Amino acid sequence: MAAEQKRLRIVPDQAANAAFLDDFVVMSGFGVTPAGGVERQAATAADAENRRWLAEWLSDRGFTVRYDRVGNMFGLHELVPGAPYVLAGSHLDSQPRGGRFDGAYGVLAAAHAADRLRRYHLDNPGRAVHNIAVVNWFNEEGSRFKPSMQGSGVFTGKIDLAAALATEDGDGVSVAEALGSWDMLGDTDVFAVGPQHTSPGHTVASYAEIHIEQGRELDKAGVDIGVVPSTWGADKYEISVIGAQSHTGATAIADRQDALYGAARVVVALRELADEYGDDLHTSCGQLNVYPNSPVVVAREVNMHLDLRSSSDELLEEAAAKLARTFAEIELSADVEIERRFAHTWKGHTYQPEGVALAEDVIDELGLSRMRVRTRAGHDSTNMKDLVPTVMLFVPSVDGVSHAENELTLDDDLIAGVDVLSETMARMVEGEL
Repeated sequence: MAAEQKRLRIVPDQAANAAFLDDFVVMSGFGVTPAGGVERQAATAADAENRRWLAEWLSDRGFTVRYDRVGNMFGLHELVPGAPYVLAGSHLDSQPRGGRFDGAYGVLAAAHAADRLRRYHLDNPGRAVHNIAVVNWFNEEGSRFKPSMQGSGVFTGKIDLAAALATEDGDGVSVAEALGSWDMLGDTDVFAVGPQHTSPGHTVASYAEIHIEQGRELDKAGVDIGVVPSTWGADKYEISVIGAQSHTGATAIADRQDALYGAARVVVALRELADEYGDDLHTSCGQLNVYPNSPVVVAREVNMHLDLRSSSDELLEEAAAKLARTFAEIELSADVEIERRFAHTWKGHTYQPEGVALAEDVIDELGLSRMRVRTRAGHDSTNMKDLVPTVMLFVPSVDGVSHAENELTLDDDLIAGVDVLSETMARMVEGEL
């Protein structure tokens, strides 16, 4: 093993790993729920408190903290003046009553990895080709403001900046207003990437992200680290089912235009569509709002958020067409109208093979076990991989639980992930990707 570790730039350190676990405990206190999860939806008080803590943590270690025009948060450290940056991170925002690991682990892991690199290059000047940056992407979850992956979507030019800033939550508060109230909305671009930047900025050489798996393949197999070679594609719809408001007692069944009945038919159709394709298609209705939502009123409107996911872009297209035909049938049989108001999609694509190989080499040299795992969930790396060479890593999630308060990844797995990310970034900074 000693011979194998000669190539390691960032040798695992027990004290550094203990410090990471201590910081993770502190970070998990922001927005903590009684059941041990977190609730810190994008640009809420809990999210802002967590961001301030991270900003102080980075600043204390010599990083320059900046926000861009959609509230993405960056910690920058220059090793080679004027050189591009190796960017690493994830997101701090959570789902309502979500888990403390999803996203947040990846941000803190990137921060600790970047600081290890900073200290390494103080002792080994002249080895770096690129600079280092940590990122906390804004509104990855999409629970308060839709769509998801909003910050990285704007960053990569896949979502319009003006549209993102104007997006409102359920109370009519816009992204611009929410971020502005916490002074976390920059007026310039930090990085000159994508088609929307308006001022000179830094450039990105490559990107790395580590995340809990949100599935149970690693946990079932007893494997330490997952390397992501590709993503599932996804189609996300926001639809309105339109009926007519009336009295639940006085209105004859035959005369009703019950939007909730139509919506229920949509929910059932989604599940039946998934059953038809088996494990090759995932469908869901994750959000449903009923109006006027009174116990004695037939609903006039239901707004719903639907998604379809598959490893096959062709199958996804076929399933979407079937769903559209089902919508037409429901409109006739339930006497309602179905309006599709929004679609957020991404295709299933591969991550760069060179990045997969680099990560696997690091894992092997660290003496850890590994396997390749496709991601069904969307991540900010899903956007970044289309812009720059990108490495996506997973650590095991116990029983595959995610987006829930009982989400759990064991300490040893958290530490292994930080070690792998640190060494992977070290090689990326030296120009290996």
